[in-house]
Amino acid sequence: MAVREGQRKRGKGRYVIALVVILLVAFIWWRHSGQRQHGYGPVPQSVVTAKAVSGPMPVILDELGTVTPTATVTLLPQISGYITQIAFTEGQMVQKGQFLVQIDPRPYQIQLEQYQAALAKDQASLDQARSDYARYLKLEAQNSISAQTVSDQKFTVAQDAAAVKSDQANIDTAKLDLAYCHITSPVTGRIGLRLVDLGNYVTSGSSTGLAVVTTISPTTVEFSVAQQDLTQILEQLEQGRTLQASAYESDDVTKLEDGTLSAVDNQVNTSTGMVKLRADFANTDNKLFPNQFVNVHLLVKTLQNATLVPSPAVQEGAPGAYVYVVQPDNTVKMVPVTTGPTDGFNTVITKGVSPGDEVVVDGVDRLTDGSKITPSGRETVTTNGAPEAIAPSAASQAPSGKPGGWHHKKQNGQAAGQ
Repeated sequence: MAVREGQRKRGKGRYVIALVVILLVAFIWWRHSGQRQHGYGPVPQSVVTAKAVSGPMPVILDELGTVTPTATVTLLPQISGYITQIAFTEGQMVQKGQFLVQIDPRPYQIQLEQYQAALAKDQASLDQARSDYARYLKLEAQNSISAQTVSDQKFTVAQDAAAVKSDQANIDTAKLDLAYCHITSPVTGRIGLRLVDLGNYVTSGSSTGLAVVTTISPTTVEFSVAQQDLTQILEQLEQGRTLQASAYESDDVTKLEDGTLSAVDNQVNTSTGMVKLRADFANTDNKLFPNQFVNVHLLVKTLQNATLVPSPAVQEGAPGAYVYVVQPDNTVKMVPVTTGPTDGFNTVITKGVSPGDEVVVDGVDRLTDGSKITPSGRETVTTNGAPEAIAPSAASQAPSGKPGGWHHKKQNGQAAGQ
């Protein structure tokens, strides 16, 4: 009985082992069968593409500039005296010749009267000397007076005439001092905070000044460009072209005003490798404020018939700049390219891509050379610097927005390019 019981246990063990083997074989067969059915090939990547187009590309230099008034005048006293009147309001706009400050004129008026009295006295002496000289000449003709007396009288006339001229010069100086007492604005502009108060004593040697007047309209903006960008600027100027410069707020989005390039400095700063430039702005609405920092966009030229692709399509790696070009079999090929100017939205391709080639714009981070793709949308590159994204079947253009922005139309409930 014990032997039979052992044989039954060994038989059950063999059945269990056989069942496990069968199950393992079935699982392996199922796995292989499913993989053969679904295949081991890579899953196509969903990407957004765009076709390279031929169009214009503006070459714009984006630099930091400072609003520099055409004139900044510090009002300095030319004479000494007490301030008796301040005729301006701090921060107001003043016109050229407008009265601003009065210095006590009484001491200079008294001095003028003294010089006028001296002139009257010396003028009378001169008249008398001339009369005597004329009489002496008649007596000399009659041999009734010595030649020495006539000669002496001639010198007396010259001395009195010089004294009269000196008196007149003193009078002119006194009148000028009186004019200096009445201080007016030398330019049209905005006057700043006053630097003296009513009753203060000022002197001609003061370096602080009374107030500062800065011109507002027109104004200029000074900015610097790298020396490697200078050649193309000078080429345009030598051809007689006027280069447009636009001033933007610090956010580089809000345009303040358009102006023109007016001057280029005569040397490169050896410590920075930069060259100073100046642009003129009418500033009729006073949006440009003296010493304000602004972003300057200088339009140097516009490249015509350039090959344009969306900037996100251009990648940087070990081979340099490259793009993924879509092939007819829905694979991609990594193509090295030579890039040109960019406006932040489109990039010029000077070598590697031709108009009509389709490149991958979105989803490039998941691609390698030869990857299979499934285009989920297409972006259309406009030639005015404002790319738009549209669905492949869209019949109309995407709505336009702010120039230079990407605009997307939705495809199947999702924005194209996502």
